[in-house]
Amino acid sequence: MSDIRKICAVITARPSYSRVKTALQAIQAHPKLELQLVVAGSALLDRYGTAVNFIERDGFTINEKVFMVLEGENKTAMAKTTGLGVMELANVFYNLQPDAVMTIADRFETIATSIAAAYQNIPLIHLQGGEVTGNIDEKVRHANTKLADIHFVTSEDAKVRVEKMGEDANYVFNTGCPSIDLAAAVLKSPKLDFDPVEKYGGVGETFATENGYLVVMQHPVTTEYHQAKEAVQKTLRVIDELQMPTYWFWPNVDAGADGTSNGIRSYREKHHPKYIHFFKNMEPFDFLKLLVNSKCLVGNSSVGIRECSFLGVPVVNIGTRQNRRLRGKNVIDVAYDEAEIKKAIQLQLNQPKNQRSEIYGVGNSGARIAEILATIDLRYHKTISY
Repeated sequence: MSDIRKICAVITARPSYSRVKTALQAIQAHPKLELQLVVAGSALLDRYGTAVNFIERDGFTINEKVFMVLEGENKTAMAKTTGLGVMELANVFYNLQPDAVMTIADRFETIATSIAAAYQNIPLIHLQGGEVTGNIDEKVRHANTKLADIHFVTSEDAKVRVEKMGEDANYVFNTGCPSIDLAAAVLKSPKLDFDPVEKYGGVGETFATENGYLVVMQHPVTTEYHQAKEAVQKTLRVIDELQMPTYWFWPNVDAGADGTSNGIRSYREKHHPKYIHFFKNMEPFDFLKLLVNSKCLVGNSSVGIRECSFLGVPVVNIGTRQNRRLRGKNVIDVAYDEAEIKKAIQLQLNQPKNQRSEIYGVGNSGARIAEILATIDLRYHKTISY
C-alpha cells in the first residue's frame, strides 16, 4: 500500500450524493487520500434526475460509470439490479485497486457495493449504519454494517446499535451526517436566490410564492409497493384541495416507483392541479435552500427526518417509510389518511421555524471522515467483538 490511500466511493442514487458530498470534497482535498468515484444505478438515469450531471458540475472526476438498473421497478427487478451491480462493481474494483471502498446508507443496490468489495478483501466503509426504518431498507442497512469494517454513523443512538451488533467500538465513529454540512452552509446563506422553475424546468403550473409554499417528496415503500399509487394520490388530493403553491419531487427508483409515478401522472392529467409544479431533481444545495424557505415538507423522505431537523423546517411524515427513525420535534407523523394529512399540514403551517436539532450532526462531518480515513489502520477481516 502506498502512502496515499485510494478511497473508492460508490454513488448509486440521487439522495446518496447529498449524503456524502462534503466527505468526497474532504477526501479529494486531503494530502494523504486519493478519491476514486464510481457513479452507478439510477444516479445515471434521466428519469430520476441524472444526478451524475450535478456531480460532474461540482468538479468531481468520475472514474467509472456502471449501468445496472433493470426495468420494472418491482421487487424482482430490485433483486436482479443488485445482482448486476455485484457483477459490474466486482470488475470495477478489480481494475481500480482501491485501498478501501465506501458504501452509503440503505438503498437496495448498496449491498452490491458491499458484497463486491468484501469478497475481494477490500476494506469496506459504511456511512449511516445503525439506523432503523422497519422495511427492506433496514435489512440492507444492517447487512452493510456486518460486511463493513469501518462505520461512520450519524448519531449516538446509531452508534450504540452498531456496537450492539458486535462491531468493534474502535471502528465505529459518530461523525454526524455529511448532509448536515450542506445544511449548515445553507443556514449561513439561506436566501432563495434562484427561480426553481427557470433553473430546473419541470412540469406543471407556475405561480407566485411570496406568501409561502410547500415541498412534497413521497417515495414508495418497498414492503407496501402495491399501495404506492393509492398512497400518493391521497397526498395529491390533500395538496390540491389546500390550493397552496407546492413544489413536488419525483420518487426514487424502488419497488413501487411505477405506481407512484403513474399515480402522479394520472392525477395530473385528470385534474390539472393549478398549484403544483413537479421536478425530477435539484442540486443538493439548491434543494436545501428550497426547503429552508418553505412552510413545510410533506411526504416520507429521510430529508425530513435528517436535514430538516437541523434546518428547523416543519415536516409532515406520512406512513411507515421512516418508522422508528430518530427524529426532532419538527416532525408530525401521520397515517395514509387524507384527513390526518390535511390536519397535520395546517398545524405545521402555524409552527415557527425554531425547532432545530443537532441529533444528526453539527456541520463538520466530511472533514472528520477524511481525517479518520487518512489515519486509521485499514483491515478487512474481523470477528464479533464479544
